Amino acid sequence: MFAESTKFLDKKTALAQRKWYLVDAKGKVLGRLASKIAIILQGKHKPTYTPNQNMGDFVVVINAKHIALTGKKWKQKVYRWHTPYPGNLREITAEEMLKRYPERLIYLAVKGMLPKNFQRERMLKRLKIYPDENHPHQAQNPIKLEL
Repeated sequence: MFAESTKFLDKKTALAQRKWYLVDAKGKVLGRLASKIAIILQGKHKPTYTPNQNMGDFVVVINAKHIALTGKKWKQKVYRWHTPYPGNLREITAEEMLKRYPERLIYLAVKGMLPKNFQRERMLKRLKIYPDENHPHQAQNPIKLEL
């Protein structure tokens, strides 16, 4: 009886092994890329997907400053947020966001595509975004993913 329970735990931990994926965002459209990254972070690409378990993998995104948007979105897409002070609504266009914070474009797009529950922040911790090709995750041997 004890041997069966340890066998079950070993099988469960084997299924819970997280992989690392490397995604190159150079020339990719933001929304299409973000939706595929969200699927990997949730673990929906695995045959053992369960909605109430956090089964997703790590995703490393490089070349975030070379992301593409379609149409006139560079000038027309506006990101808004409030500061804690009264009347302080801040706005920034996608073009300015790319110049200042290129990682934040991908982060906000992926965040909006994840489920709005307590697991979203846990999933976002497994998303690593870098503006150029250099990243500190070579030791994890990330699998290059073509999206």
